[in-house]
Amino acid sequence: MTSTPDFEIFLMAPPGLEAVLCEESRARRFAKPKIVAGGVEVRGTWAEVWRANLELRGAGHVLARIGQFRVLHLAQLDKRARKFPWRDTLRADVPFRVEASCRKSRIYHSDAAAQRIETAIREELGAPVSADADVCIKARIEDDLCTISIDSSGGSLHKRGHKEAIGKAPMRETLAALFLRQCGYKGTEPVVDPMCGSGTFVIEAAEIAAGLNPGRSRHFAFEQLANFDAEAWQRMRDAGQAVTPGLRFYGSDRDAGAIRMSRANAKRAGVSGFTEFKQQAISDLVPPEGPPGLVIVNPPFGDRIGDKTELHALYGALGHTLKSRFSGWRVGLITTEVALARSTGLPFAPPARPVSHGGLKVLLFQTGPLAGAVDMTAAPVNS
Repeated sequence: MTSTPDFEIFLMAPPGLEAVLCEESRARRFAKPKIVAGGVEVRGTWAEVWRANLELRGAGHVLARIGQFRVLHLAQLDKRARKFPWRDTLRADVPFRVEASCRKSRIYHSDAAAQRIETAIREELGAPVSADADVCIKARIEDDLCTISIDSSGGSLHKRGHKEAIGKAPMRETLAALFLRQCGYKGTEPVVDPMCGSGTFVIEAAEIAAGLNPGRSRHFAFEQLANFDAEAWQRMRDAGQAVTPGLRFYGSDRDAGAIRMSRANAKRAGVSGFTEFKQQAISDLVPPEGPPGLVIVNPPFGDRIGDKTELHALYGALGHTLKSRFSGWRVGLITTEVALARSTGLPFAPPARPVSHGGLKVLLFQTGPLAGAVDMTAAPVNS
C-alpha cells in the first residue's frame, strides 16, 4: 500500500475540454498538471485539494487519490480494504458511500467490489453507510490495481452555491468558464451575451473580472473528513482579494423571465453592481459604450429548444447584427451543427473539439475581431 502527504489529485473535466482545464490548473499554479482521460492530474497535499475546490472554475469534481494496492480476487480485496488506513481520512461519525469500477481486472463485478469495501470500512471504522452521503469513496480497479480516491467536492462544482433560478437548457458554470477561457477571456474586457438565459456566461465573466473564487459560497465534502482543519480553511477562503472591475458585463434575452432570473442570480453572486440585463430582441442589440470585447452566445438548437426550420433565420439575424454593429468584437458561439454556425455569415475559424453538453455534442466557433459592416442588404429577422 502507498499513501503519502503529497499525492495525486484528479480534476474532472467536461469531456473535450481537458486541455483547457489543464491550462487553468497551470495558471492557478497547481503542480505538474497533466492531461489524462477524463480530466487533469496534479500533485499536492490536502491544502491543494481544498484550493482546487475553491479556485478552479472548470473542474467538475476534485478527487484525492489516497492510496492503492494490488488485488486479484474479492477475498483479497476484503482483506486489504480492512488494513487500509481509513482513520487517517474518514470520521466514524460521518456517513459515507462507495462507488467502484472494474476494467481489465480479475475482479469484474463492480457492485460486489463496492460492497466489500463498504463492509470493511463500516466494520473497521464504525462509520455508517448511506446511499446519499456527501462523502464518496471511489475505488477504481484497473489491471488488478485498486486505486482509492475520495471525492472531496461532494456535489458537482458547477453548483457554485448562489444560483437558484435556471432556464430550460442551462449551461453549466464549469462549462461556461472553460468556454470563456477558450475564447481568450481573462477578465480584462467587456462581455456581451445576447441570449443570456439565466445569465451564466455574464455572471462567470463578471466573477472572473472581480477576482471572486467560484467556491466561495458553498460547502464541500472535505469539510467532513478527519483531516480537515477549519481554521486553515477559513484563512484560505479569506485570503482571496476581490476587486470591483472597471468594466461592465451585459446580458439580454427576448424572454422577460430569463432577465428576472439573471438579475436574481447576479445579485446572489454579488456581481449585480457591474452586470446589466435587458429584455430585447437580437435585432435591437447594440454594443455598449467603451472598448470592444467578447460576444459569447449559446443560441437554441433544434435538438433541445425551438424548431430547426426557424433556427437558420435566427442565426442569420444574430450574424447580421454582429457584423453590422460589433466591429472590433470577437465572437464565441456554441451550437450543435456547422450548418447553423454558417447561417450567421460570421468568419468563424474551424471549431474546437466537440464537447458534451446535456447529452449532446456541441461545438465552440470563434472569430477574431470583426471587421466593419460587410453586408447590409439582408434585413434583420426579429428574434
